[in-house]
Amino acid sequence: MDTPNILYLHSHDTGRYISPYGYAVPTPNLQRLAEGGVLLRRAFCTNPTCSASRSSLLTGLYPHNNGMTGLAHRGWRLNDYGQHIIHTLHERGYHSALCGVQHVASHQAEKPWDTIGYKEHLSEGAEERDERAADWLRSAPPQLFFLSVGFVETHRRFPEPACDCPETDPRYARPPEVLTDTPETRHDMAAYNTTARTLDARMGLVLDALEEAGLAESTLVICTTDHGIAFPRMKCNLQDSGIGVMLMMRGPGLPQGAVADGMVSHVDVFPTVCDYLDIEPPDWLQGVSFLPLLRGEDDEVREELFAEVNYHAAPEPMRCVRTGRWKYIRRWDDRDSPVLPNCDDSPSKTLWMEHGWREMAPPREALYDLIFDPHEAHNLVGQPRAEEALQEMRARLKRWMVETDDPLLTGRVPAPEGARINDPDGVSPSEDTHVVS
Repeated sequence: MDTPNILYLHSHDTGRYISPYGYAVPTPNLQRLAEGGVLLRRAFCTNPTCSASRSSLLTGLYPHNNGMTGLAHRGWRLNDYGQHIIHTLHERGYHSALCGVQHVASHQAEKPWDTIGYKEHLSEGAEERDERAADWLRSAPPQLFFLSVGFVETHRRFPEPACDCPETDPRYARPPEVLTDTPETRHDMAAYNTTARTLDARMGLVLDALEEAGLAESTLVICTTDHGIAFPRMKCNLQDSGIGVMLMMRGPGLPQGAVADGMVSHVDVFPTVCDYLDIEPPDWLQGVSFLPLLRGEDDEVREELFAEVNYHAAPEPMRCVRTGRWKYIRRWDDRDSPVLPNCDDSPSKTLWMEHGWREMAPPREALYDLIFDPHEAHNLVGQPRAEEALQEMRARLKRWMVETDDPLLTGRVPAPEGARINDPDGVSPSEDTHVVS
């Protein structure tokens, strides 16, 4: 196999809510991509917040190891931008180009793409990133290339629903499984579906340009999102509804229309790319290659995976471990109410607030049986039948934290000087912040 180009397509806050995962969301271009490659059904991020999630995929390190324990636009940064995947690819002769969202260097910097180390920058404009990327692909770009195209969709604020098809009509939309079915949540989901359709059209424009340029057969396409959708108990939460992500890969030597059910993590993408390109992986990588899953040579590459939350709008230290059967989540605060600024404002959030969400204390520990409780609604901590599983999952989490030198073991994850943080007792991420000094 000749060395392929790499096209990295990524969105904001999409979770798995696209048609290839069985949801009634109008995303025909993403459906076509899935049918032309491999759909990973059980892919997860390492942190259900924007910058931290992307940082793991791009460095192959957990957020508490790469430094991105909060949001880049609020003052966090990578410990070493030389660990970004583009630098490993540069050594192999790749030209790197960035178009649109990147979210691992502050956009308030004069040239954040230079901070990361991209060789070329195409556009940051939300309305033109797909067209700029498409034009670049049609213009005989340098070979080999790594092109990152980041989309602001499906981040809130959502547009008003476009009632020209059932999927985007509030009368017929179905809310996420973790929310009750009401006019408010149906309208909210119809609005999400509307912005997802825009995302699909824009990603489709880039994919079409790849084909028109004659590059589709020589390009590895990686398409994913950062974390779950921006609804209560999804984004910024460690349930599968928060850490579950879409992930599709299409490229030379990979099967078409395949589905892989083995668990994979965003931290595994970097080592998988190294394996696929047959290059020596950097010694700092913490993930594992899932190339055997992509090629259909194996059903599983890991028996457990881990995720964390540190800071989003406000601090909320949490860790989790997931196996095929069990999910264990532990919090490192003693709050008697949820951290509401870490949930984006929305009609669905307002509905929860009106019905007493603020008075509901989150559990310090939670254990869920994912076979019988896939929506993680019934906490089994304290139940005799789950005691053995609880002890095992506690031990798995502790072992990982020790192995990765997790700062929570010593009590807290520090915020960098100058970081902007919301009061965890507030209500909205749009409220005033304080600056860490």
